[in-house]
Amino acid sequence: MKIYPSEDIAALKPYTYYASAGYCKPEDTLTWKCGENCEANAQFQPFASGGDGNATQYWYVGYDPALKTVIVAHQGTDMSKSGAVATIMDIAQVHPSKSLFPGVSANVLVHKGFAESHSRSAPAVLAAVEKTLKEPGTTKHVTLVGHSLGAALSLLDGIYLPLHVPGITFSVIGYGMPRVGNKAFADYVDAHVKSLVRINNGEDPVPIMPGMYYASSGYRHPSGEIHISNKDRKWYKCAGQENPSAECSDGSGASIFSGTSLSIYIYILLYEIAYAGVA
Repeated sequence: MKIYPSEDIAALKPYTYYASAGYCKPEDTLTWKCGENCEANAQFQPFASGGDGNATQYWYVGYDPALKTVIVAHQGTDMSKSGAVATIMDIAQVHPSKSLFPGVSANVLVHKGFAESHSRSAPAVLAAVEKTLKEPGTTKHVTLVGHSLGAALSLLDGIYLPLHVPGITFSVIGYGMPRVGNKAFADYVDAHVKSLVRINNGEDPVPIMPGMYYASSGYRHPSGEIHISNKDRKWYKCAGQENPSAECSDGSGASIFSGTSLSIYIYILLYEIAYAGVA
């Protein structure tokens, strides 16, 4: 099992803050005044934001001149919002919208709640990305970030946006990402999303949900898992889809009774890495 390089771990810090800022209200991300999460990336230039935090998760789009990438972030689940809870509970599978995902195989099926939530913000996010890419000085690179439900929405964006914005390099960085679709979906992601990192901490249950055998065609993660082991706190690079190793989420002993908030990921990046001498 390969260890994830320390320099790559350290490079995730700004994206972790961007994912955390996804939980902030649109008016705060649009002015980039959301406390520590915004201050950590003070150079960020916001261009658009939206969502209501309930039926439609908060989102924002802008540009980081230091990282030389457009940032698109989606909010994770706020369990106090009935609409957000309904989204994650709607685990039936559907075909992706033909208008949003033209040309995607009919064999591809995705989580209904995630798909419907994504569809409510997709046109606005696309317009914001296109506008941001036209700004002077921006590079042709877009990074999509999110935690939990926000990570699922970012993965869907990682498929959706390239179908409408050609000639751009896209990267997806998700924290505690749930399963989003069936094996055909996972295979499509592996074939088309060239840069995907799924960071899972210890026995966080979200990455093992929905269960692999829920729904008629089941659920399956694409490749790209980086697992932070509870046993030795090392970051393991888990090869392939649904790696069963004890150093990966599937074999870690995770259950629905354990949990990891995004603040834990920030703690790991700020303190555990610094203690190890890589920050």
